[in-house]
Parts: sequence; structure tokens; C-alpha cells
Amino acid sequence: MDILETDAYDRRQRRNSSCVLFLFLLPFFIFSSFYFYLWIPQSEPSVFAAAVKSGPVLSLAALVLFYNGGRSFWGVAGGLLLSACGDCCLVWQELFLHGMAAFGLAHLLYSFAFLTDRYSSLSSSSSSATSLFLSIFLWLTGAGTYFYLLPFLQKRTDSAILIPALGAYMVLIVAMVTLALHTRRPATAVGGLSFLVSDLTLSLQIFGVVDPFAEGRAVIMTTYYLAQLLIAVGDVTAGSDTGDGLRKRKRM
Repeated sequence: MDILETDAYDRRQRRNSSCVLFLFLLPFFIFSSFYFYLWIPQSEPSVFAAAVKSGPVLSLAALVLFYNGGRSFWGVAGGLLLSACGDCCLVWQELFLHGMAAFGLAHLLYSFAFLTDRYSSLSSSSSSATSLFLSIFLWLTGAGTYFYLLPFLQKRTDSAILIPALGAYMVLIVAMVTLALHTRRPATAVGGLSFLVSDLTLSLQIFGVVDPFAEGRAVIMTTYYLAQLLIAVGDVTAGSDTGDGLRKRKRM
């Protein structure tokens, strides 16, 4: 009987936690809807445009900090804050390299987070053949994309800085996605892949491989916001499958 009561209590706790999490995600959905309603890419660069574009990611950073505290500042929360800085920079074309640097540091913090005990305890078993295949595929895709973009990068006036910068960025994002897959957490893994899709789509347009078009921008921003949402939710829920969740129930 005690076991049945404990199981019912755990189910109620998970259900209540899901409801609370959804309520805390409402600001993200409101801010992202506001962004698509105003469709900031068609407006002139401004502080207001930067605030609207970074609003959804800032709300996710606040969510992660609320749930996980200051310890997440050097992990997912810090990555979200850096991503918000990158969002602001990309509003102005002349700050593109600054934005890419901010996102590169964000991927680095995400990678550090995915290597912590909160994630690694879920993926302590040896890597499966599928995980190994996906990792190899990701790195080949990253390398292939970089060399495919190289002729287009060489035509730019800032190629001397952009070529090595993009190479470093490609390494950071592919490493992040690879580690996200190895966490064995669906939300985190899909979030990492969605981030890669967003960046690859952006690179094809911004470096002149294809002409920019409205639908392409919609794909970029939809997959980008989805990626940040899933990474944040994955970090918030990581404790529920580790000792953190158990300790919280004991304190109750």
C-alpha cells in the first residue's frame, strides 16, 4: 500500500510540476508571438527591435535561473543570456561577428552543462552504434558545410577574420549538438539539432549561397526559438531524473 501511495504521490508531483513549468513558459510564448507579430526583420535596426528579438530568450534565462539557481549561470542560463546578446548584435549587420562570438560562447556553456553530473548520470552507459553514427554524421555535415561556404566567404571584404571565426564557430556548435545527443534527453537532443538547422539555414542566406527570402527567415527564427525552448526545458527537467528531484521530495 505504501508503494502505491508513493507512486500516486510521485505522479501528482510530476503533474503539478508540469503545470507550474507551463505557467512559467507563458512569457516566452507571449514574447515570441510578439516578435512574429511585429516581424522585426522587416523593421529598421533599433534598440526596440533588439529588445523584442531577445525577449523570448531572456525569459527562458529567467526561467532556468529561477528553477536551478545561480549554479546554472555558468551553464544553460549563461548560454541563454549570451544568446540574447547575440540576438541584439545580429539586429545590426555591422555587429555580425560580435553576435557570432556571443553565440559561440553560448554553445561552449551549453556543452559544459551537458557534461555535468545532472546530464552525464543519464548517459553513463557506453555509446550505442546509433549515437556514434549520428556523431560522425554531424561532424561530416559541419565540415562539409564549412568547405562548401568557403568560396563564398573568400569573396567578402572581411574574409581574413570571417573564415577562421566561422571555422571555430562550426566546431563549437557541432560539439554542442553532439553532446546534446549523448545526454539521451529528447528535449535537449532535439533542441541541439534544431539550433544547427537554424544556423545552417541562416548561413546559406547571409553568405550569399541563396537569396534571402521571407520564408527562410521564418524557418530560421522558428527553429531558433524552438531550440532555445527545448534546451531550457531540458535543463529545468534534468533534476527530475537525478538525485536533485529526490532531495526536493525528501525536504517536502
